[in-house]
Amino acid sequence: MSTAPSKTLETFPNPQPQRDYTIRIRVPEFTCLCPKTGQPDFAELTLEYVPEARCVELKSLKTYVWSFRDEGAFHEDVTNHMLSDLVAATSPRFMRLTADFNVRGGIYTTIVAEHRADGWRAPEHVRLP
Repeated sequence: MSTAPSKTLETFPNPQPQRDYTIRIRVPEFTCLCPKTGQPDFAELTLEYVPEARCVELKSLKTYVWSFRDEGAFHEDVTNHMLSDLVAATSPRFMRLTADFNVRGGIYTTIVAEHRADGWRAPEHVRLP
């Protein structure tokens, strides 16, 4: 196999560090295990961030997400753990990770975790007529 699960997140230099812009990445096939039952949990992840000096490389993100497949984790913990790892790797101006978990026992769970760099403020949204 040419790739394998990995906890390593690779990055590359932000090609436009002078500008605030948003990168949105959708990961529709996240899986981990319920720490209580060992049953699989499925979620769609949405990563949104405003990079500073570094951007996350997508293949390494894929293998990083894959590395949780056989690990037991509460939804709240795994979402915040991933955000912490992504922030440590990229030091973004802003980052939000949304984990939208599929139904389990008749309950849907969505976890939203955010990071904001000290002093960073979102640009004002422009409304066009």
